[in-house]
Amino acid sequence: MIMVMGRMIIMAAIMTPAIRMTAVMITITRMRMITTIPIPAIATRIIMTASKTKGTKGEAFAELPLLLWLSPTFPVGAFAYSHGLEWAVEAGDIADAASLGDWLNDLLKFGAPRNDAILFAAAHRAATKGDWSEFRRVSQLAVALAGTAERRLETLAQGSAFLAALRAAWRRPALDQWSETAAEPIAYPIAVALGAAAHNLDLAPCLEAFLLAVLANLVSAAVRLGPIGQSDGQRLLAAALPRVRTIAAEAAAATLDDLGGCAFRSDIAAMRHETQYSRLFRS
Repeated sequence: MIMVMGRMIIMAAIMTPAIRMTAVMITITRMRMITTIPIPAIATRIIMTASKTKGTKGEAFAELPLLLWLSPTFPVGAFAYSHGLEWAVEAGDIADAASLGDWLNDLLKFGAPRNDAILFAAAHRAATKGDWSEFRRVSQLAVALAGTAERRLETLAQGSAFLAALRAAWRRPALDQWSETAAEPIAYPIAVALGAAAHNLDLAPCLEAFLLAVLANLVSAAVRLGPIGQSDGQRLLAAALPRVRTIAAEAAAATLDDLGGCAFRSDIAAMRHETQYSRLFRS
């Protein structure tokens, strides 16, 4: 111990400040003495962050695949759907960042994203246990809760595309088992939940990432439709993070008995979009 500390003092005398801080960080990490020796605040944050990024299997940031699965580059065609937002813009319900923010907040609290998060959690638990009878029940319920033709198209097309892409590049036995035994379509949140469970990803971060990706896709649609710009979109997403975390936590503890919603204007928008004259989106 004394010899190690002596080497640290000698090295500190001949090193530049930047190198000296790195050397102290490395030595401290090895000796597990982070709380007894003062180091720069930024170094403390780096060490603490690294210690918190262990997944259930001990892997650093086990949920990293979610960044790919829920990104615009993953081939599910999410860019083609607006969840009725296109009609809401044409009708004047959404005209600026404030009205879009209110719309998204209501969707999170009372609309389909909340129900999708609850269904996601139930499907994830069933798949993790290998209870495929329960998983199928949740999957069928998710399809039944798509209240309009376009909502059904939106969730089933993305769900099937997600599962196909996952089986092609991120293979797991559970994915093949479901695809080969269930001759029925799968809703998007259920497909993502199946992928997450098959790869042993924790439910809580998956729910947060899923909900944020849903909002990000809606904001992207609004940017393309014109009522807001990219900077407004990023501000809205940043402001939505606390609500996303809250809804995700509630969904993780919820059961299927907690399903329900009252975002009627959003449901009407989905119905009206079916006959909208000029359209960029499929929903």
